[in-house]
Amino acid sequence: MTFHPDFLPDLTGKVFIVTGGNSGIGYYTVAHLAEHGAHVYMCARSPEKGAAAIANIKKMYSSANIDLLRMDLRDLTSVVTAAKHFLTLETALHGLVNNAGIMATPFEMTKDGHEAQWQTNYLAHWVLTEHLLPLMLRTARTLPPGSVRIVNLTSSGHLGAPKGGINFKDLSLKYSGPWARYGQSKLANILHTKTLHKKYGPGSSSAQNGQGEIWVSSVHPGLVETNLATSLGESGSSMMSLFSVVRMFGLMWPADTGSWNSLFCVASRDMTAEQSGMYLEIFRRFGEPWWQSGAAKDVKLAERLEEWTREAMKKEGWVR
Repeated sequence: MTFHPDFLPDLTGKVFIVTGGNSGIGYYTVAHLAEHGAHVYMCARSPEKGAAAIANIKKMYSSANIDLLRMDLRDLTSVVTAAKHFLTLETALHGLVNNAGIMATPFEMTKDGHEAQWQTNYLAHWVLTEHLLPLMLRTARTLPPGSVRIVNLTSSGHLGAPKGGINFKDLSLKYSGPWARYGQSKLANILHTKTLHKKYGPGSSSAQNGQGEIWVSSVHPGLVETNLATSLGESGSSMMSLFSVVRMFGLMWPADTGSWNSLFCVASRDMTAEQSGMYLEIFRRFGEPWWQSGAAKDVKLAERLEEWTREAMKKEGWVR
C-alpha cells in the first residue's frame, strides 16, 4: 500500500479535530487536511503557539480554514470545556485525530490526580472522545460508511507496558520507570481503539441499527522528528543517542511524513471497512504485527480498561 497526502479527496464541507496540532505530526495533519478544503480545529495548550502555527499554515495555503481550540490535556476541565465549546459551534464532525502526547517524562501527578503520561496520552483523549461521540454518530447516520473516523496515535512503545499490560492496582507506576508508564498509556490507546471499533465500527450493533458507524484506527507513526524527545527526563540522553544513530542511517522520518498514516486513516478514500479497528504500523501496513504485545490483543483487558475508565471518569464528574 502506498499513500501520499496529495491523494486525499476534496474535503470541503467536512470538519476535523486534531489534538496537539501546533507542532510535529499534528501540525502537518492539520495542514494537509486544511489544504484539501477541510475545516480543521487545532487543539493546543498555548493560544500563542496555536495562533502562530495557524498563521504559518495559512502562509502555505491561503484558503486554509483552521480554528483554535485551547486544550490542556493535563487539565481535564479544559478538555471538557473545549469539547463543549466545539459542540456549540458545529453540527457535524467527520474526523477526530487524538494525536497529542508526551513520552517517558519524569514522574508527575496532574492536578486531577492522575499520572501525567496516563492522563495526557490516554485519559484526556478518552474524555474528549466520549464528549464528541454523540455528534460523530449523528454525523454518520446520514452518510455512507467510512465518512466518520477516529484515529488514536499509539506507539511500539506499548511493548514496554508492565506485566499484564495495565496495572490497575497502581496506575501511576511511580516506581516502574518512565518507559513503563509511557508503554502503559500507549497500550491503553490501542485497547481504546478496539473498544470503539467493537461499539461503533462496521458490523457493530450501532452500525446495524442505523445509530451510526465510525471507523477507528490506532497508528504507530514510527521514529519521527518531533519535539517529544525534548521533554525527556533522565532517559533523554540514551534516547537522543539512539535517535542520532537512527538518523545517521536515514531511518528517521520527518514530521510531515509521520503524519501520512494519520491522514490515511482519517480521510483517505482507500481505507476499507475491514481495516477499521486495526493497528497501522511504521511502514503503513495494516495488521496485527508479530511485535505487538499479547496485551494489545487482549479483548478482556480492553473490556476491563473501558469499565475502569468509565467508572472513574463518571465518579470524577468528567462524563455522565
